[in-house]
Amino acid sequence: MKRVSRVTAAVAAALALATASPVTAQASPQPGAGRTSAPASPGLPEGWLTTGSGDSAELVWRSPEKVPVGDAQVEFRSGERLLGTPRPAADGRTFRLPLDGVRLGRTDDLRVEAAGRRLDAAGAKADARARRELDSSPDPSRPPRTATVHKVDPGVPGPFRTTSGEYTLPSVRLPGYDTDVEMKAAVVAPEDAPGSRPLALFLHGRHATCFKGDDLTLEWPCPTDYESVPSYRGYQHDQRLLASQGYVAVSISANSVNAQDWQATDAGAQARSSLIRLHLAHWADWAADPSEAPEAVRRAPRADLGRVLLVGHSRGGEGADRAALDSLTPPPADQDGYHGETRWTIRGTVLIGPTIFGQNPAPDVPSVTLLPGCDGDVIDLQGELYVDGTRGVSRGKALHSAVYMTGANHNYFNSEWTPGQATAPANDDFLYGGDEHDPLCSPGTATRLTAEQQQKAGSTYIAAAARLFVAGDDRARPLLDGSPVRAASAGPARVATHAVGAARAGAFLPAPSATVSGGGRLCAQVDPDPGVSCLDPDLRTASPHFAQWRGVSPGKEPDRYALAMNWNSAGTTTGLSPARPVSLSGAKALSLRVIVPPNTTGTDLDVALTDTSGRRAALGRVRVDGLPGTSRTSSYWAREVRVPLSAEARKRLDLGHVKTLHLTPRTGSGTAWLVDAHGWRPGTPAVEPARPARVDVGHLTVEEGDSGTRTYQVPVEVSGSGSGEVRLFVEEPGGDRPVARTVTVRAGTRVDVPVTVEGNTRYGSDDPHRVAVKAVRGAVVGSYLGGVTARNDDPQPTVTVTPVADRVTEGQPLVWRISLSAVADVTMWTDVQLLPVTAGTELSTKDVPATWLDETFQVAPDPERPLSALPDGAILMSEIPAGDLSIDVSVPTTPDHLSEDTESLRWHLWTYDPEGAPTEGPELTGTVHDAA
Repeated sequence: MKRVSRVTAAVAAALALATASPVTAQASPQPGAGRTSAPASPGLPEGWLTTGSGDSAELVWRSPEKVPVGDAQVEFRSGERLLGTPRPAADGRTFRLPLDGVRLGRTDDLRVEAAGRRLDAAGAKADARARRELDSSPDPSRPPRTATVHKVDPGVPGPFRTTSGEYTLPSVRLPGYDTDVEMKAAVVAPEDAPGSRPLALFLHGRHATCFKGDDLTLEWPCPTDYESVPSYRGYQHDQRLLASQGYVAVSISANSVNAQDWQATDAGAQARSSLIRLHLAHWADWAADPSEAPEAVRRAPRADLGRVLLVGHSRGGEGADRAALDSLTPPPADQDGYHGETRWTIRGTVLIGPTIFGQNPAPDVPSVTLLPGCDGDVIDLQGELYVDGTRGVSRGKALHSAVYMTGANHNYFNSEWTPGQATAPANDDFLYGGDEHDPLCSPGTATRLTAEQQQKAGSTYIAAAARLFVAGDDRARPLLDGSPVRAASAGPARVATHAVGAARAGAFLPAPSATVSGGGRLCAQVDPDPGVSCLDPDLRTASPHFAQWRGVSPGKEPDRYALAMNWNSAGTTTGLSPARPVSLSGAKALSLRVIVPPNTTGTDLDVALTDTSGRRAALGRVRVDGLPGTSRTSSYWAREVRVPLSAEARKRLDLGHVKTLHLTPRTGSGTAWLVDAHGWRPGTPAVEPARPARVDVGHLTVEEGDSGTRTYQVPVEVSGSGSGEVRLFVEEPGGDRPVARTVTVRAGTRVDVPVTVEGNTRYGSDDPHRVAVKAVRGAVVGSYLGGVTARNDDPQPTVTVTPVADRVTEGQPLVWRISLSAVADVTMWTDVQLLPVTAGTELSTKDVPATWLDETFQVAPDPERPLSALPDGAILMSEIPAGDLSIDVSVPTTPDHLSEDTESLRWHLWTYDPEGAPTEGPELTGTVHDAA
């Protein structure tokens, strides 16, 4: 039998650990007399349930429709507070979050979100209302096509015919995954291409894994009569283009990872990295001895493992980035599914609409991140942090580019996720947020790309990255580095780019250590306070640059800033002076990344510099146009603009010692945010990885003990070489958010992260103490989330029932006391199931107050029927709050002033063991005598 709660009070009690610190929860409670159960109330938000009891208690949300399988994590929240990532059920509608150890807040504002988009009914309706209000302005602007067509067009097919095939190898077991992972891939290769050829490896994102007719599921292996969704075949348009240009292109399958990654703290990033490197290891073997290769590989030219490009879509993008990092600095062996040598060199990555749950990008591997302007899955475009998150971490020589593609959605880059092209059912992900018309992204609007246009543009920019990173052709760089040029093969796609790294040097970064003068202010990218945040906190998905670290520190994060400027008249200058002078020696121009509001045009800024001697030089004027945007897009995105460092400026200034950057608006009013500014010169320097210290956080489970306190160290491994700085985020008892501190790490040494565990002899939930880490400088991070869990080691109290008033006169309540053998630190839930009486007359809906019926069962007295015939199994939920020993369960009766026989109520008790299995308890009977 499954217990289902219908009352807000029950949820509030069940989730009591939300507001109590571990110390409070373990303090010795004072047992009280039997309490009266909270009056039943149907106040839970629509679609929410609780199930189980004790350690097995779960919070359950059921959607009225299937939730499309996507790459953004589905999250349960109480208000803004993250509760956890629930487990999806095979039906695609039900999501379950174990409550063991969860600290929760309010229960009247339960939410389901994915990358900031509300999925629950109340939230979806509220979001739609807010969108209608925000979109009452004129239609979004259509961006002008970049005027200059670049002379290099990577989207033109090369001279080689292509051949294709597939291979399947024995499945593999990856750490933390119960089901083996398939080793399957599609290969497209050039025919008659001389010598060894560079290798491009594709990895798809998280999508449904199996289908039958119109039914999609997320299971592995597939159920009987279901076929697997061939997501790995969805990039053949990209593979064919690269193969025609001389690349061996392989696309690998990850359905098993997709079906299991809900249980991984990193959402599958390490598993996908292991899978990529397992395939690369086979390609290295086949390059050494082609006779052992599958037929599809033998038909291809020998692969050059010294020239590898990784292309990852969505969660596959995060996996590709992790594989690039793991290929330079190996992860801990117990977390990794690949344990051999690295026999390949990853020259670059292309990340398509990627997730970045860990927010620790590989700084020394060049990357291009495609940001789909109409992404309906990863709606916050968090992949921007593959660019922003690399600044200052390492040497800064790797180019990290963002390519913003207006009109592109998330799914259509993969033809197997595209309606009309896919083998399995597919849909337009932009419609996940609602089917109301959007003037920018709804199908058929002037700015929305068709699937074929989007795929052609995507192929072109993937090929541009291959040409720059792998072939070393610097002529492709202007397509990726913020230069105002476009590729002819991208067709009607409106594309904007910006970048950091490569030949850039000298950085103006908004930070607390810098001095801001004039009309601007330093603003926090992620902060709930409107007075300090860069954008209204309600616009939490409006800017890719301000994407939250949702799984660690949602709503507020230190050391992420921009320079905000807001003016009502031209001429008010803002100055930014870093703590140390900036060297622009050797730079040809100053490159600025500036955000202006979407749908605005013609924001003019004069740019000037002052050196440490006080000499000032005006560099010129830049014009910044906003991207087209609506309330459903993440369009507060920085445009890259450049102003030359002229001969006159070089003569006036000491460019080796620049003190202040000055920005002066020349438009009458406006708003702008400076993300950063760098000295720029053309070229793509060779990248020599720094091989810094690598940090991986592990997880330790300990017994809480019966008394006293014990201190444990969070397992933090520092490998690699050298030293660096990372920022730790440590959850403190009772804190709303983790406490952040910056520490120095050195390879081979311990990072001190103590956790204190208090022992007791009371039954409770496991108590997690989470720790997260983010690289600051001179270090990289693999496993970013871990901690210490103190496991409850005390037995569950036994439950007994005694009658308080089981023989009453009508008008009086029947009362029983449900008691525990000992107090517990968690709410103990029980169910009272009403049963048909075996003899005599049973209490009916006319024998109890109508208000009680409505509040408890949401039914009316008419038509009259026995109480045991009420819906949902006629179950009364009861809970003994944490710290109490008993609760009184009552059934009120009402006098009817009729002469009638004695009536009775028969019920039995259900309790639940720590694993959630129901146990049938005692059976009891109450009788009600006629008042007449």
